[in-house]
Amino acid sequence: MAVQLNHLIVMARDQAESASFFTEILGLPAATRFGPFLVVQTANGVSLDVDQAEADVTPMHYAFLVSEGEFDEIFGRIRERCPDYWADPGRLRPGEINHHDGGRGVYFPDPSGHLLEIITRPYGSGP
Repeated sequence: MAVQLNHLIVMARDQAESASFFTEILGLPAATRFGPFLVVQTANGVSLDVDQAEADVTPMHYAFLVSEGEFDEIFGRIRERCPDYWADPGRLRPGEINHHDGGRGVYFPDPSGHLLEIITRPYGSGP
């Protein structure tokens, strides 16, 4: 078997709020309970296993590859729910998206302070 990423543990200030945020913003099925985790399943089989933090959450970065149509839908939800979004991870280009590699991308925060990203083309895949 080839090595594949199976799941990531995402620490959250409020587990239920974060799991709902992921499913609603990304248009994914409702999270399911597995032990202490609320599991958010992505289309490629990798799950985000949301765990309740007992202390401060260290912000992480999570990037999601989406189709052009999905980008439009997700970006619409981002604009409705997130007052802040950026074209870059340094948050120097607020209210913009990027067009790296001939695609589109945007960064936005989740309720726990993680920096999420949606992109329509993998970085380095451009013309």
